[in-house]
Amino acid sequence: MKLKNVKDGILAFYCPGCKEMHRVPVNKSYPHNWIFNGDYEAPTFSPSILIRTGHYVPGYKDDDCWCTWNKEHPDEPAPFKCGICHSFVRTGKIQYLSDCKHELAGKTVDMVDIEN
Repeated sequence: MKLKNVKDGILAFYCPGCKEMHRVPVNKSYPHNWIFNGDYEAPTFSPSILIRTGHYVPGYKDDDCWCTWNKEHPDEPAPFKCGICHSFVRTGKIQYLSDCKHELAGKTVDMVDIEN
């Protein structure tokens, strides 16, 4: 399957651009949720999915991010990084938009199977 049920109303998929799982709330009880087509093999979510981390999060201090930590601690880098991942997930494909900060920006890739 391409999706994992994380908990009631939250699904997750593996993002090859970020090399980690992204969570998508689809239950209307959450304040922000996505429309899901119900297909775990060829999922579609609407609207686009925008993930921001570190200094790309609005209101985040530029001097207090993972980039800063990693520059100041080269011998003990954080397992996190600052980034933007913006995509559409449509019929089992991830269409990465050009504002992504990883190597798959502007590309479309097939979703990968994950273990549930």
